[in-house]
Amino acid sequence: MTDFLQRFAAGFASLNKDNLQRVAELYSADIHFRDPLHDVQGLDPLRAYYEQLYANVRELRFDFHGYDTLADGEGYLRWTMHYRHPRLAGGRPLQLDGCSHLRWRAERVYYHRDYFDAGALLYEHLPLFGALIRWLKGRLA
Repeated sequence: MTDFLQRFAAGFASLNKDNLQRVAELYSADIHFRDPLHDVQGLDPLRAYYEQLYANVRELRFDFHGYDTLADGEGYLRWTMHYRHPRLAGGRPLQLDGCSHLRWRAERVYYHRDYFDAGALLYEHLPLFGALIRWLKGRLA
């Protein structure tokens, strides 16, 4: 089972704007993908989501550093995403830690839920709004 997670992670990490047809090799037609900002159902909408994601970043890559199997056909991946976006942090390189809960059958993922801090991904790097979020986090800590 850990082998599946490692294969999936390697396939996912190899995705880029030029090979998104490979999404069908990783996910089943009935895929349900969720993260703190999106809820996508179906293979074509997921491919469209990834197309938009890759079109809006200058750089995007994932380092996977944890493969945890819960049961047959279910597990977690821990990862760090490295990215650069022209409108965030002046286009400087950024990174975000998160994890993905996956369920799969027949070597394809049918449920993918990402967990990460949306503020650390996006909001903290916006002018003015970012300063407010960082101040609020500091006050709550």
